[in-house]
Amino acid sequence: MRTVIFFFAVLCLGLQAPAQKRDKKLQRQMEELIRGFGGNIGVYVKNLKNGKTVAIDADSVFPTASMVKIPILVGIMDKLNRGELDYHQTLTYKDSLLYEGVDILGSFKSDEKIELSKVMMLMLTMSDNTASLWLQSLAGKGTRINEILDSLGFIHTRVNSRTPGRETARSVYGWGQTSPREMATVMEKISNGEIINPERSARMLRLLGRNYWDEQAVSQIPSDVFVASKNGAVDESRGEVMFVNGHGARYVFCVCTKNNKDKSWTENNEAWVLTRKLSKLVWERFQ
Repeated sequence: MRTVIFFFAVLCLGLQAPAQKRDKKLQRQMEELIRGFGGNIGVYVKNLKNGKTVAIDADSVFPTASMVKIPILVGIMDKLNRGELDYHQTLTYKDSLLYEGVDILGSFKSDEKIELSKVMMLMLTMSDNTASLWLQSLAGKGTRINEILDSLGFIHTRVNSRTPGRETARSVYGWGQTSPREMATVMEKISNGEIINPERSARMLRLLGRNYWDEQAVSQIPSDVFVASKNGAVDESRGEVMFVNGHGARYVFCVCTKNNKDKSWTENNEAWVLTRKLSKLVWERFQ
């Protein structure tokens, strides 16, 4: 009986351990920075060297905006791993794929050829929406991507757009939804080689390390440090997720916002200014 009680006590301590690994100083500093923000904000940080975290409204659900392209990437990698797609296969672009905007792929003429790998590059590096929606379809649509996310244990991160049964969620969150903890954890698992397999995770990490949109959180990290990232923005929501590795630092960081009062599209947008400040604070704490 004593053995059983001892085992139960050890188990309980083990379950409580993650809650005890909180970076209290960084938590206080970040809470001070976000005080008074005109909207809802969630932040999650994990120091991958010691396991310490900061979590501020980290399990609330936020719009992904273009961060949804990471789950789409996972869906494509699943197809590649199954042999249903080939990384260098040639695809044929059709006018019917066009998503109106300023995308590079959208400037193609119908029947032009392009490699799958380059469509993936456009989705992640340039955040090309035409490329992203094409890849979402090739991945098995949002339905298949969501099945994969569910199998990985994610309960908040989902693709909503063009996904049967997700219409209500789409009306609230748009293309996709996530929580700061889950989106950062996706990035952590990729960096650890834990999504699909080490080879596919390594490919994803390289692709995510080529972000053209590097003027927000990424801008606060020295240029000789490796950063894999994806950000997203719509009028009332801004977000960014990063994996950072170098100069003694190794961590994941995600900030999500919604219901933003400042809907401007300038560098002085409140959410982007705050994102840069938070990123700088985390880097200086960990490096």
